[in-house]
Amino acid sequence: MSMNPLLLGFPESFDTDRLTIRAPRAGDGAEVHAAVHESQAELKPWMPWAQTLPTPEESEANIRKAVAQFITREDLRMLLFLKGTGTLVGSSGLHRINWSVPSFEIGYWLRTPYTGRGLMTEAVGGITAFAREKLGARRIEIRMADTNVRSWKVAERASFPLEAILHHDKRLGNGTLSDSRIYAKIF
Repeated sequence: MSMNPLLLGFPESFDTDRLTIRAPRAGDGAEVHAAVHESQAELKPWMPWAQTLPTPEESEANIRKAVAQFITREDLRMLLFLKGTGTLVGSSGLHRINWSVPSFEIGYWLRTPYTGRGLMTEAVGGITAFAREKLGARRIEIRMADTNVRSWKVAERASFPLEAILHHDKRLGNGTLSDSRIYAKIF
């Protein structure tokens, strides 16, 4: 399927049972900043960008870059809000996009107080349906460090089969060499 992703129109937000999942907007930086600061201890082992805490200005600049990348279809970051409340509970999205397939990688993190409630599994299911129905996805994968058991449990609960384990594939934030698990769905 050949397409110009810049011309691809699709909704910038959608709902699941408990979540509103939407593209970032200018001004979202303050809430993302608060969520990252609140959750850094849990994010730091897995997320390279969480090794040092950003300033409020850096958080807003990061959000504005994400807005631009969403518009240009280079990266589709999505913020997760409790439906009807405006409470930011995490971030996810479709990354490492290959429009010629089309294929996507789902990345995610949750704000610490909202873990253990099935929200990320719900978000992954919603984002998978969005990618398949609105973007014509033929492949969606989720990658994580082999030692990040909570993350690979999300993939398994979302019915993503384990496709491969890449040995000594990357370094974690603390410099430790890590294997990566790859879960994937094809359509």
